[in-house]
Amino acid sequence: MDSNHQSNCKLNKTEKKFLRKQIKARHTLLRHEGIETVSYATQVLVVANGGLGNGMSRNQLLPVLEKLGQVDALLMPPNKPYSFVTYKTIEDSKKAYATLNGQKIVDDLGQKIILYLNFVEKVQWKELGLQALPPGLKVVEEIISSEEEKLLLESVNWTEDTNQENFQKSLKHRRVKHFGYEFHYENNNVDKDKPLPGGLPEICDSILEKWLEKGFIRHKPDQLTVNQYEPGHGIPAHIDTHSAFEDEIISLSLGSEIVMDFKHPDGVTVSVMLLRRSLLVMTGESRYLWTHGITPRKFDSVQASKGHRSGIITGDVGNLTLSKRGIRTSFTFRKVRQTPCNCSYPLVCDSQMKEPPPSFPESNKEASQLEQKYVHRVYEEIAGHFSSTRHTPWPHIVEFLKALPSGSLVADIGCGNGKYLGINKELYMIGCDRSQNLVDICRERQFQALVCDALAVPIRSGSCDACISIAVVHHFAIAERRVAALRELVRLLRPGGKALIYVWAMEQEYNNKKSKYLRENRSSQGKKEELNNDLPMQELFVEQMPDMGIQNLASSVSSISDFQKGRYNLRKVANSKLLIHTNRTSFHSQDLLVPWHLKGNPGKEKPTEPFGPAGTHDPSPVFHRFYHMFCEGELEAACQTLNNVSILQSYYDQGNWCVILQKV
Repeated sequence: MDSNHQSNCKLNKTEKKFLRKQIKARHTLLRHEGIETVSYATQVLVVANGGLGNGMSRNQLLPVLEKLGQVDALLMPPNKPYSFVTYKTIEDSKKAYATLNGQKIVDDLGQKIILYLNFVEKVQWKELGLQALPPGLKVVEEIISSEEEKLLLESVNWTEDTNQENFQKSLKHRRVKHFGYEFHYENNNVDKDKPLPGGLPEICDSILEKWLEKGFIRHKPDQLTVNQYEPGHGIPAHIDTHSAFEDEIISLSLGSEIVMDFKHPDGVTVSVMLLRRSLLVMTGESRYLWTHGITPRKFDSVQASKGHRSGIITGDVGNLTLSKRGIRTSFTFRKVRQTPCNCSYPLVCDSQMKEPPPSFPESNKEASQLEQKYVHRVYEEIAGHFSSTRHTPWPHIVEFLKALPSGSLVADIGCGNGKYLGINKELYMIGCDRSQNLVDICRERQFQALVCDALAVPIRSGSCDACISIAVVHHFAIAERRVAALRELVRLLRPGGKALIYVWAMEQEYNNKKSKYLRENRSSQGKKEELNNDLPMQELFVEQMPDMGIQNLASSVSSISDFQKGRYNLRKVANSKLLIHTNRTSFHSQDLLVPWHLKGNPGKEKPTEPFGPAGTHDPSPVFHRFYHMFCEGELEAACQTLNNVSILQSYYDQGNWCVILQKV
């Protein structure tokens, strides 16, 4: 028996568990961040779980590290769950490695976090390039006095009679109140013919006049939304509706500072510090093109040096720490627009869209027509670009296919570019898709594929050992057609055959973790359109938080029964318009249109007919695909309406609800 084996035998359970966790942290860093660890001692250590992204501040971590040796540098990348420490000598870093590895440290929330350290040759963090505020954005500090702040906060009565028209609105994550005009969140607009009585609070009038005189603003607003945020709460990234308000959007921060994130459609993100009593003014590009939002968290990454000012949070990883949030109240002023918007950004302007968004379908015929225009024809146009973003198979789908017996006949219904058709060479797989162009791509790759509708697959009943339906059923516009698509899958199966089904989830934040869709921030537009194509880096909460792997929810009957009892309000307002979703943000409606920004359409000079805001002469048209976002329990409930079906497993997989069913 060699010495290594003897050493391993002497490890107790706790030590073995620690080693597994350390190895997991090492592999996660390598796979998702490209951080390569080494097995020999160096002066530099990567500290997993010791980062700003999981609540560890510089003031907490640095003293712990300094106790073990002279620290040359502590680099803490913004919003990452790890940091880098460089010691003066290798002996000091070896001491830190031996002492701190597996040790618990308390974060700013009072939670115990276990640190996992690994040696690295060098700090492998890409510094952010020079950034500037989005064009048209300005921040004015100390715009009001502390006395004016107090009067403004006192002017909002959160407990007034709820029978009055101007009453408190309670949203899921914040308290909201409207003045002048009520903002309707169901359509992101205001009713211009129904102003609220009383107008804006009287104290606002003199303050707004002062801002006008000093040139801070150009127009006097007539609408005010007051939001109150508790620590840990935020607001999804969004663009204020073009047709609802004039160019200038202004927001006053009271009570506490906050970091607001601005994101360009190409993926560039700029984090802006809004100090207490500062004014944010959005005009032009920053108002019309960039989304703005507040990430729900209890701490913000800010400059560690004293006297940090409003403005950009830089990527200086040697000068970042955490700032604890307090209760913040924002006064957001707007001027209601009385004429259509004629801004310079027609691709994202609802006033300049070539055609208005469609209404929600009320019949099978209307649903079929909507799918034809906003699913079938769109995929024909974007097939080449879509295929270029679909290359990495999902692990759980690969696992399903590789577990099937050799020689099984498997149908991939809605196969796209065929990325799953060649996963298991021991299977006989046939793909089908509604898009001729996608099927042609499959055939170019030497896969068996045919064109057909998922509601009428030309394969004999009971002939398939297994079927997969990945990201297809959510494209059907009404519940009856979604159930019909599931029923068609079951028809193809032999008794005992299995089907795997994936659909987009309404819940893009699940078990306190965001899906890759929300966390994606790529500068390449082609890659930016790719949804959930690779597993993202999970925060390294290896002790505090369970993994988001497959969960057997089939036994969780409560979620299914809650759905069947009407837990989710799925009724549609007659003639209601479908909302157009803002990419990389949470979903606020189950039925909506999701934009696809076409880049480099292979084989075509330009699309034959753009949908939504795209113009025929625009080099980068925008198409819209219809989606129905499934709530938790909804897919299982739909499957349980089918005859001769048993749900073997259901789980959540990075922004998707998934079911494995068996024909009995």
